[in-house]
Amino acid sequence: MTLNRRFTTAPMMDWSDRHCRYFWRQLSKDAVLYTEMVTTGALIHGNRERFLEYNDIEHPLALQLGGSKPDELAQCARFAEEWGYDEVNLNVGCPSDRVQNNMIGACLMGHPQLVADCIKAMMDSCTIPVTIKHRIGIDELDSYEYMRDFVGTIAETGCNVFIVHARKAILQGLSPKENREIPPLKYDYVYRLKQEFPELEILINGGLQTHEQCQQALQHVDGVMLGREAYHSPEVLMQVDQRYYQQTNEAALTEVAGEQKAAAIRALYPYIEEQLQQGALLHHISRHTLGLFQAQSGARLYRRHLSENAHKKGAGPEVMDAALAHMGY
Repeated sequence: MTLNRRFTTAPMMDWSDRHCRYFWRQLSKDAVLYTEMVTTGALIHGNRERFLEYNDIEHPLALQLGGSKPDELAQCARFAEEWGYDEVNLNVGCPSDRVQNNMIGACLMGHPQLVADCIKAMMDSCTIPVTIKHRIGIDELDSYEYMRDFVGTIAETGCNVFIVHARKAILQGLSPKENREIPPLKYDYVYRLKQEFPELEILINGGLQTHEQCQQALQHVDGVMLGREAYHSPEVLMQVDQRYYQQTNEAALTEVAGEQKAAAIRALYPYIEEQLQQGALLHHISRHTLGLFQAQSGARLYRRHLSENAHKKGAGPEVMDAALAHMGY
C-alpha cells in the first residue's frame, strides 16, 4: 500500500486513541491517521494488545513509537508490521520532562547519529515505511543549518519521509503546552528544507488551522499534518477527501451541513454497542465528538448532555440521540 500523506492527523497523547480515530474515519476516509505515541517499553513489557489494537476501518494508519534504543525500536517496528500498521514513525518532537528522562522525543535532536542508528535498525527489521517526526531544533541548536544537517544524517539511512513541527522545542522551563505555543513558527525553515532535499517527502506540522493555510503550505511541501485543530474542530476533516484526494468542483467544498455531522455521529452507534459489550464506557468514545458542532446553535447543550450522562454505567447510543436532539437532529 502506497500512503498518500497529503493530509494527516497528528499523534496526540490521550486524544488520538483508537476510539477517536474510529470517529475521525466517519469524517474522512483518506486522511492518514497517526496513533498516540507508544513507548517501546510499553510494547515490550506491557499489555501489547491494549496499545496496538485498532479497527480495520482506521486504515491508512501509522503507529508512532517513542524510544532511543535501536534494538528495542527494531523489535517494536516488527510489532507494527505484524499488527498490520501501514507505517511506523519515530517521535523526535515531544518535549515533556517525562520522556526526556528516558531519552525519548525532542531531546534526541541533540543526538543525530543515535537517531540515524534507531531509524536504520527499524528499517532493517520491517518492510513497512519508517518515518520520523521532529522539531526544527531544540534550545540553542536552532539554526536552519543544524536542522538541515540533522535531516541529512537521517536521510543517509534511506528514510525519506520527514514530518517537521515548525517550532523548536525548549527543553527546560516550558511545559509541553507552552512548547506548542511560545516558540515562534518558522515555516520558511521547512519550505527551505524541501528545496534543499527535493527527493525527500516533507510534511509540515504546527499552527495550521484552516484549509486555506494548508493549501498555502502545500505550494511548498508534500503534505500537511493537523493536530489540535482536527481534535477541537473535527468538522475540518469533513472536507479533506474532496480537497486533498479528489479533484472536484467548488460546490463540494461548501460548508458542511449539520445533517452530515449528525449522520457521522449515528454511524458510531454499532461501534458504541460493540465497545460497551467489551467493557468500555460511552464517555471513552463520545468525548472525542464534543467539538463537532462548535459554534452551532445547541452545541453547548450537546456537550453538556454528554458530559453529564456519557460516563454513567449503561449509557449507550440513546444518550447520543438525546444529545443530538438538543441540536435539532
